Amino acid sequence: MVDKKVQAKAKAAVTKAKTAAKAALAGANNRRQRKIRVRPTFYRPKTQIQARKPRYPRRSVPKKQSLDKFAIVQYPLTTESAMKKIEDNNTLVFIVDKRANKFQIKAAVKDLYDIDVAKVNTLIRPDGHKKAFVHLAQDHDALEVANKIGII
Repeated sequence: MVDKKVQAKAKAAVTKAKTAAKAALAGANNRRQRKIRVRPTFYRPKTQIQARKPRYPRRSVPKKQSLDKFAIVQYPLTTESAMKKIEDNNTLVFIVDKRANKFQIKAAVKDLYDIDVAKVNTLIRPDGHKKAFVHLAQDHDALEVANKIGII
């Protein structure tokens, strides 16, 4: 019984050796082509860059998003000129965070009040606050939205 196992192992080793000898005779391993160099300048090859896998977090608490929709839109303006804009130009006027850009203002107003915004104009007032003129899309009425918000 043991004799047959040993014979089978020996036979497998012989066949493996024969295939290795055949491959060595064929010379498949030593026929690598040399790369043709076409430029005189030699650049050292790029080495592999490992992905970072830190052993511990560098910050104990992740930085929270400083500008969310509630921080961007601070409050609507209720001045007479703002009321005129609501009635005549289909435009709402808000005081917004100074760091917010027009895209962020548009997204925040859309989220908060469920209205489509056509465009946003901004200016920074002399007192340092940013004022945003939010032009509503044709299918939304600024008067209705102002009533819903509680401006009027």
